[in-house]
Amino acid sequence: MSDATGGGTLRAARPPQDDGQPQDDAEPQDAAAAPAAVFRANCTHCRSSFQLDAGALRLAIGASSRSTFYSFTCPECGEAVRKPAGERIVELLTGGGVPTMRLTGG
Repeated sequence: MSDATGGGTLRAARPPQDDGQPQDDAEPQDAAAAPAAVFRANCTHCRSSFQLDAGALRLAIGASSRSTFYSFTCPECGEAVRKPAGERIVELLTGGGVPTMRLTGG
């Protein structure tokens, strides 16, 4: 999905497929066994595309759309990348377990 703010693209990638083995419904599913959220992102520096897990991204929610952004380090070139995050991107990232901080003016 494209970010409505025009800051680039971030897409939720499909989680890894299960192995096709039947699950025993008598045992509860361990939360750690659930597939982690994976996101596709692009680097604004080297222009490479890659997938990042939720732990590789950070989301900062500010008082306005101008101060709300997500960031990550490009695994290809090592540069820090910061992109604006519109409402849809915020929903995707928070729903996918990305660490979030709320910025406050002081």
